[in-house]
Amino acid sequence: MSGADAVKNNAARSPAAERSAPSLRKITLTIVRLLFTSTPGHCTLDMLLAVVHSLTFTMTVISTQLLFDAIIRAAGGLTDFGGCVVPLLIMSAATFGQQIMNGVHNFHGGMMFEISRGKINLVLYCKLQKIDPARFEDTDFLDDLNKAKESVSAIPWHCMTLFMIVCFYGVYFASVGAYLFWLKPILPVAIALAFVPAMLSQTVRVKVFTKLEEQSAPLRRENEYYKKAICDREYFKETRILGAFKFINRLYSDTLSLLTRKVWLAERKTALLQLALNAVSFAGMAASAWLLFTATMAGEISVGAFAAVFSALGVMFNIMQEIVDRHLGNINKELGKIANFVRMLDEPERSGAEGTHDFKKGVVAENVSFIYPGRDAPAVKNVSIALADGETVAIVGENGAGKSTLVRLLTGVYRPSEGRVTVGGLDTAASSPASVYKNISGVFQNYQRYKMTLGENVSISDTGAAPDAEKIALALASADADAAEALNTRHDDGGTEASNTRRDDGGAREEAPAAPVGQSNGLPHTRPAAGLDTMLSPEFDGVDLSGGQWQRLAIARGLYRASRFIVLDEPTSAIDPIEETRIYAQFKRLAENKCAIVVTHRLGSAKLADRVVVMDGGEIADSGTHEELLSRPGKYADMWTAQAKWYLEDGG
Repeated sequence: MSGADAVKNNAARSPAAERSAPSLRKITLTIVRLLFTSTPGHCTLDMLLAVVHSLTFTMTVISTQLLFDAIIRAAGGLTDFGGCVVPLLIMSAATFGQQIMNGVHNFHGGMMFEISRGKINLVLYCKLQKIDPARFEDTDFLDDLNKAKESVSAIPWHCMTLFMIVCFYGVYFASVGAYLFWLKPILPVAIALAFVPAMLSQTVRVKVFTKLEEQSAPLRRENEYYKKAICDREYFKETRILGAFKFINRLYSDTLSLLTRKVWLAERKTALLQLALNAVSFAGMAASAWLLFTATMAGEISVGAFAAVFSALGVMFNIMQEIVDRHLGNINKELGKIANFVRMLDEPERSGAEGTHDFKKGVVAENVSFIYPGRDAPAVKNVSIALADGETVAIVGENGAGKSTLVRLLTGVYRPSEGRVTVGGLDTAASSPASVYKNISGVFQNYQRYKMTLGENVSISDTGAAPDAEKIALALASADADAAEALNTRHDDGGTEASNTRRDDGGAREEAPAAPVGQSNGLPHTRPAAGLDTMLSPEFDGVDLSGGQWQRLAIARGLYRASRFIVLDEPTSAIDPIEETRIYAQFKRLAENKCAIVVTHRLGSAKLADRVVVMDGGEIADSGTHEELLSRPGKYADMWTAQAKWYLEDGG
């Protein structure tokens, strides 16, 4: 199957499109409440400015009639030209006030948008923190999340547009409508009816663009991934050396073409409908102008009123077009994304009772099974295991055996589909995540390389207290992460030479003392404060580390956090086997009097554990000490023989 065919198939199956979206009423109430909660003062001020701004437009219409009538009376000799001064001053004040309010209103709107967008982002991030981590394994959820992220900028504009429609346009049409009704009652009715067809076109537009958003989200997520694979630094070597650039670029182009075509078809459909209905609206405005003309000729309204209203008709037509085509059009266009933001806020949150660990009870899993969202087969099936306090257990097995999934269950990251897991006596399914995680630390297979300072990369594992330089240095030393070499040399993998800059508390850069040269592989512990402010990111005028140095830093991060239960989930893949064994031996010493799990596919390190658990096909195939498992036929003995043979052949 070609890349384009795969993209089309993925786009065709859109389960998200089948799920019911929240109603328009719920969407509107939710996001308006959200914006008022986030920026109550700005929302109130924005509406007040809109009301005052709209009234300046109404005053312009009324002052135009007063001025024209005064001029006509003066020209007819009914009064002198001095009688025109006051109407002229009134009209000048209305026009000047209109321009001032336009500038103030627009300035405040731009400022309010930036502030509220940041606040709404925080709302989304806080919500994501409370959602069950297993949901992030669901592709439908990831599509919804992509659309929710896309809607963050649309929500402030959506709300501000609603405020504009109600407080600016609504007040304007109400005040001018009252003025027109006073002149001739049929006029406001005729103008209102002229725009019914345009409003109908927006109903169709809502449906078209909501459907477009549901179909586009999976494609957009693919397109963004391909763009990342083309441009991002971590993909650069592999895509260039292996010649994958053209292939990935083709996939990117295919998804972009499909996205563009879907948007173009939707735009064409709505544009043709809108063109036809706008013609009807224009005919309605022409009829309103005819009514105005006949009323003037019949002497029902003055010439000044005719001039003012005729001028206002053009303004009103432009405003209605702006409301229907621009504001309502944009609202309807973004409504599908905003609906997914609201649906994201409705996602169930993971909660539970508060509690305190008692690690004398250890960590226990009883008949535990776990099925990932959207899959049928369990990743872990009917597993029972108990870790005693102070025991170190190694979990081994082939790729896909269920090792990492079991660790996530034992640490409470995932809640079991069946069975029960207790951590220090706390049931992970019934206890709050904060209670479960409180005394747990770990270093995981896909550890993060934070673009922060060295000290922040370590202390981020325990943000409840101020960073402790001595404690950071101890964690670095325990992980054997001595990095003077990294901070003072240029790496082959593209890292830049250290700039000896540090960041002050406000985020600004200042000169830092040169990092002292350490004893072994990478990060300073002889003078801890000297190198901890070094930025570990070439993108921010800092340095980069080698793969092994980043892994040691991740281990130091896990050791920095105070814990009674610690996990090492294959974090040493970039370190040679001898060095890995040495790190695990050191970890074994540091994990004394703690529950500890070591996940590894290198069995030489597993023999350091008190007990070894062998996973196969999501189940526990065997369990015992290293010597016990080697003494009997089984999966562990087979893996040991295969790995030993590989090392012997490599040495030969």
